[in-house]
Order: sequence, then structure tokens, then C-alpha cells
Amino acid sequence: MTASPSTTSKSEYTARHLQVLEGLEAVRKRPGMYIGSTDGRGLMHCVWEIIDNAVDEALADRGNHVLVTLYADGSVAVADRGAGIPVDIEPRTGLSGVEVVFTKLHAGGKFGGGSYAASGGLHGVGASVVNAVSARLDVEVDRGGKTYAMSFRRGEPGIFDDPKTGPGPDSPFSPFTAGSELRVVGKVKRGVTGTRIRYWADPQIFLRDAKFDFERLIGRARQTSFLVPGLELVVRDERGLEGTPGADGPVEEVFRHEGGISEFTEFLAPDPAVTDIWRLQGEATFSETVPVLDAQGHMTPTDVERSCGVDIALRWGTGYEQRMRSFVNVIDTPKGGTHIAGFEQALMKVFRKQLETNARRLKVGNDKVDKDDIMAGMTAVITVRLAEPQFEGQTKEVLGTSAVRQIVSKIVERELTALLTSSKRDLKTQSTQLQEKVVAEMKARIHARVQKETLRRKSALESSSLPGKLKDCRSNDNERSELFIVEGDSALGTGMAARNSEFQALLPIRGKILNVQKASVGDMLKNAECAAIIQVVGAGSGRTFDLEMARYGKIILMTDADVDGAHIRTLLLTLFFRYMRPMVEAGRVYAAVPPLHRIETAAQGRAKGEVVYTYSEQQMRQVMAQFQKKGRTVKQPQRYKGLGEMDASQLAETTMDPRHRTLRRVTLKDAENSERVFELLMGSDVAPRKDFIVDSARELDRERIDA
Repeated sequence: MTASPSTTSKSEYTARHLQVLEGLEAVRKRPGMYIGSTDGRGLMHCVWEIIDNAVDEALADRGNHVLVTLYADGSVAVADRGAGIPVDIEPRTGLSGVEVVFTKLHAGGKFGGGSYAASGGLHGVGASVVNAVSARLDVEVDRGGKTYAMSFRRGEPGIFDDPKTGPGPDSPFSPFTAGSELRVVGKVKRGVTGTRIRYWADPQIFLRDAKFDFERLIGRARQTSFLVPGLELVVRDERGLEGTPGADGPVEEVFRHEGGISEFTEFLAPDPAVTDIWRLQGEATFSETVPVLDAQGHMTPTDVERSCGVDIALRWGTGYEQRMRSFVNVIDTPKGGTHIAGFEQALMKVFRKQLETNARRLKVGNDKVDKDDIMAGMTAVITVRLAEPQFEGQTKEVLGTSAVRQIVSKIVERELTALLTSSKRDLKTQSTQLQEKVVAEMKARIHARVQKETLRRKSALESSSLPGKLKDCRSNDNERSELFIVEGDSALGTGMAARNSEFQALLPIRGKILNVQKASVGDMLKNAECAAIIQVVGAGSGRTFDLEMARYGKIILMTDADVDGAHIRTLLLTLFFRYMRPMVEAGRVYAAVPPLHRIETAAQGRAKGEVVYTYSEQQMRQVMAQFQKKGRTVKQPQRYKGLGEMDASQLAETTMDPRHRTLRRVTLKDAENSERVFELLMGSDVAPRKDFIVDSARELDRERIDA
């Protein structure tokens, strides 16, 4: 007997096949894990890492100037006047602080040592990752009256022999062999400190068309100057690239703002103001358990008390556009996180309470305000500062520290409630205007939804292309309405009597529809049953499918509880998976679960007869055994061959009435795996399906086959 290829490959997979990537080698092997991508976005992320380290010095009150320079040779330099990277020897490694920072992953001064109360650099990989993906990196440190220097080629320390024309990544390089050296290359005045880093991105790592974006650098520098009042950021472009502001010579932009996030909010706001810029500020503490390095070099779980500062500037304008920016320790979090969740939670709570209190004056009615109503026309800058925040990944786009949500929520609720209920004349006027605007937004949204639903239902019903066999419902409420796709006219007749016509629609299909996994788009559209389903759902198909246009909140596949019914259900699911996948992804496609048996007991003395529905042979036998054990007389169980064998009351009670029925939601937890399974079971390639059937034959339960 010969082993299958899969068996052979498994037996040959041993420890010698494992690779252990040491140090910066891991970064060069999988750069996307650390910088997101190797295109322009990844290139810019490297610059942010170095700039953020320089800004951290300003946050720690150690310097107020950062200079970023783009050179014509493709390199970029970042200089600050902070404390300077430590130059003494780190005892555990025997290396200078500079070499540790640039060659060791997860090494730095921001792991709770007290040097930085709040910082953007968190993981100790920023500088070392930039070094790993650079063809060359030079660092100079001013500290203790001296200037120290060190150079690296693709993460390896050594010395470049640069020509008189200047430094470059192609200069002859001599790596250190016996031991590395932090060179002293000059002197500075006593008290002068700072760090200068210049690097050349490695063309072996980054795509050829990846370039530094001057406009994005300008935007980042401007935003950072708002977030750190008093910090001066200078961005200088010496590349002379055509189509850029520096095409005719070096250009320089200087940013310094003393007004902080209030000034930032005013800068972002696109419309005339309804309210002044309101500041919501506060601070709270929380505890978390973190691993801390003890004196013996062991990581010990320790309860640490953290402080979280919240500072939010927001205002409402007359427009409808929403602009919200969020930051953690000056790091932009474009995808939000727990601080945004807490902010939005408090907004909803405060405004709903205020509108409920003033419902009569504002003529709110019974409608509920939602988040979009409140945030229409709002411009906000949300900042939190805390030590060692937890981010989702090195790109730091989502804050994950769970305690921050409740802290932000409580502070926003307290401060915003005080502003909205203030007795000061100016604030009282602004509060009234704001609440009236929110109520107007709510009413406009509800009116637009009603109009949209009415027009959608009307146009769909008046369309000659809609199948006449559709038995529609009366409700215009898209969220409540349900479409039952039923198997055959007999099931349709029973379903018509069993349904609630207020919100339940019925569409019958004839037997087994086309297998769309093997058919072309043209063949699918020519098929009457497939076309009818797509037309009735009303949201299009394929790439043009618009979930918002779907006419029903639920699509329920109601087929017989037998093998043919399962096949029809699979064909229908294939249609939805292939051409209306957003419905499945949104969890709006369901399979009805009709019973297989109806068991009725005879009345016995005072005990009335009982009716029990079962959904499998095993369950039926268990129920029968329980009744026999109790001494009850059981009539011959009724076996349903199809939905048409039920009367209307039975179908309603077991399968259609939301109060009693069971539905199975169809989900796409693993789209790739689902794609593979649908292709295997329903695709045009027969051989893999035949192998699957042959291999799985021994697992077949013959009792489940209807003969």
C-alpha cells in the first residue's frame, strides 16, 4: 500500500524543517508584520516611527524642536533636541544604549521605567525595525558634551568609508568583527543634547515606486503641533521633484501651535458654528496586571495603577458632515478603539436623557435618537494619554486598553451634561440650538427612511418584471419583513394560510433551481427561478448588489425535511453565496427547521392529550420512550414527508410563527473555506466530488435516506 502525498508530506515534517529567525532577520523576512506593507504606506510608517520617538521627547518636556528633512538621494533625516539616546553600556547585553535601541527588538525606555509617563513609542521595535529595513542608517547623539555616532547596513553595525561627495548606502562598508564601537566624532556645548537619525530605505524591501509623500508629512507635522502645544516641527524637502512644492528648490514648512486641540478643532471644522468649542477634560486611574522585569531578570505579573488623562475638544456646526479625529499619546488611531467606543456611548446616553427630559418642548415624540443624528455637523478631536496603552498591532491604528472605555465614557457624560444643563445664558442658548438640531436630524432621517421604503415597495410591486407568484406582505418595515422561499405550490398553499400576511411574504419555486456554481452569469439570469429570487429580493446581484436596497430583513429558505429538501436548500444557498453574498455576510439568510414527526398521546383520566414535534429519529424515539415510561398511550407517530402534509396551524406553530419556530442562521465565518466547499460540492469539476463521495460513503447513515 503506497502512502498518499499528504501522508508522506506529514511524515517528513520534522524539527529540522523549523526555522528560528534571530533579531532583525525576522523583520526583513516579514516586514509587513511590523510596518503594514512595503509600498508607500510602509515607507511613511517608518518615518512616523522615528518622528514619534522625537515627539516623545517633547511630551516628556525634553525638547521642543523636531526637524524632518527629505534629501535628494532618497534618504530622510529626523533631528530632535531631546535628551539623546543613552550612550553608556547596557549591562545585560554589554552593548551601548545606541546599539541596543537600533539592533534589539523590544528594547527601549518606555516599558514602565518611569522615563516616559505617556509616549507614542511603546513596543521597543520602532527604531530597530526602521534600521532592519534600511540599506543604511546613521545616528548621531549629543550627550555629555560629546557627539557620538554609529552606522548600520541592513541592521548590522559597522563603518562606512564615504567619499568626499557625501554619505550613501553604496559606500564601502566594514562590519565590526571583534566588538562594536560607538565613535566620538565631535564636541558640543555643555547642556546641549539631542538625536539625529538619517536612513536610506532598502530597495530590497520596498517596492520600486514607493516614495515619501511630502503632503502627508506636512499633514502629520501640523496635526502633531496641535497635539503638543509649544512644539515646533519643521519639514524640509530638498528632493526637487517635479510636481511637488519643492520642484524649484528646497522648501520648508514650520508648524507651531499654542492653542492645542481647540485650535485643531477650529482648523478641521468645515461649517459655521452652532456651539462654541467645548473642552471635556478629566483624569482617572485604573489597575491592570502587566509583566514587569524584576531584579533577577524574570518577568513577574504585577498589579500596576495607571493614570488616564482625557482631553476632548468638540463643536457642532450648521452642516451635516462629521469630522472626528482620535489620538492616544499623539498617535493617530484612525480605526478608533476603546476611547472612541466610550465617547460614542456617553454621547448617546447624555443626549437621549436630555431629549427625554425636554421631549415636550422639543416635540420628540416616541422616536429614538441614534448616533448619526447626534454626530451630524460635529467636529471633535479626542485625545487620551496613558502609560503603556495596548494597541492592536505595531501600526497602532486601534486602541485596545479596555479600561479606557469606561473612563472616557464617565468623563464625557459628566462634562457634557454640565454644559448642556448649564444656567449660563450663552451656554443655555447653544444647548437649546444643539438639541433642536439633533431632533431635526432624527425626524429627517425617519422621514427619509419611510419615503425610501414606500418608494422601494411601490416601484417593486408596480414593476412588470416581478413574478406574479410572489405573495407579498403589507408591511413597509424593511427590518421586520420576511421572505419565505418555499418548495412547490403545495407548500405555498399551506404557507399562505399559516403566515402572518402583515410581515411575511412567500415565493414558491419549482423543484431544484439551476446550480449557479457551474453556470455562467448569463445562464443564471435566463433561469426563471433564479431571476425571480433576485428580482424579489430587489438589491441586484454580483458586484452591483446593494444590501441597503434589499426589500426584506430576513430571507428564510423553507424546504422539506428530507434529502431533496436539503439539496434544494444547498442550491439556494449557492445562489445567495455566489450572487448575493452581502445578505449572507450580514446574517440575514436563514434556514427554516420544520419537524419530522408529530407525536400525539391519547387523553387518560384527567390528563389531556399532548402533542409533541420532534426533529430527528433519535429525538422521536426518546420522546416515545418517555411517554411509555409514564404509562401514556401514544398514537401512531405522524411522519411528515413534506411541508404540504402539514395543515396551516401545524406549519405556523412549528416553522413560521416567530414565537415558536426555530431558525438556523447561515453565516460566513470562513469565506475562503466556504468557497472551497461550494466549489467541491457544486462546482464543474466532477472528479474531486466523486472522490469526496467515495471517501465519505462509509460515514453515510442509511436510515436518513428516504426510500
